[in-house]
Amino acid sequence: MFYWFMKNIVIGPLVLGIFRPWVTGLENIPREGGVILASNHLSFIDSVFLPLVVPRRVVFLAKSEYFTGKGLKGWATRQFFKATGQLPIDRSGGKASEDSLNTGLRVLAGGGVLGIYPEGTRSPDARMYRGRTGVARMVLEAGVPVIPVAMIDTEKAMPTGTRIPKIRRIGVIIGTPLDFSRFDGMEGDRFVLRSITDELMYELQQLSTQEYVDVYATSVKEKRANLSR
Repeated sequence: MFYWFMKNIVIGPLVLGIFRPWVTGLENIPREGGVILASNHLSFIDSVFLPLVVPRRVVFLAKSEYFTGKGLKGWATRQFFKATGQLPIDRSGGKASEDSLNTGLRVLAGGGVLGIYPEGTRSPDARMYRGRTGVARMVLEAGVPVIPVAMIDTEKAMPTGTRIPKIRRIGVIIGTPLDFSRFDGMEGDRFVLRSITDELMYELQQLSTQEYVDVYATSVKEKRANLSR
């Protein structure tokens, strides 16, 4: 109820009226049943606009730190993430990663729409980076279709490091569902997981027309951070 209220009464009409996002491919999202929306990740506001333009409720997995802040700012951040349909996860690795996977699988098993960023983090320079194979494992274990989604120009509306977005039109391109049922039962094969992930990233690159870089975005960010010290 809170999600519906914020999306349709409070946040949605205001944000959509100001930014006037254009959208193509909404008909590709099934009206019911579990499905993964796998998106490129250019800006913080990707997690705002995608749920707003999709008729069904979209659930994202977000860093648990967003839900544990103190004071007024912590409360506001927590309410915002709840309003945009995000669930807290621990991304520290190991058992935490397994718990995150299980959280996503529960959403899909319940017939929900799960939003995922295969790159694992925002692009540091608007290019597209190598995808993490967690999305492939989730696709195979849940047995659901995955739909590539390209966010367009969101990094121009709100570049990394800024607090207030610039008013400009952004776009959302929703591709056709990808079926990987030919790999059923092979979620333990790392070569299969990499193949599925690379195929998904190719489709995302075709939709977004971003330059593709075959390294992890986190590696680029770590290298830049070390150079700046």
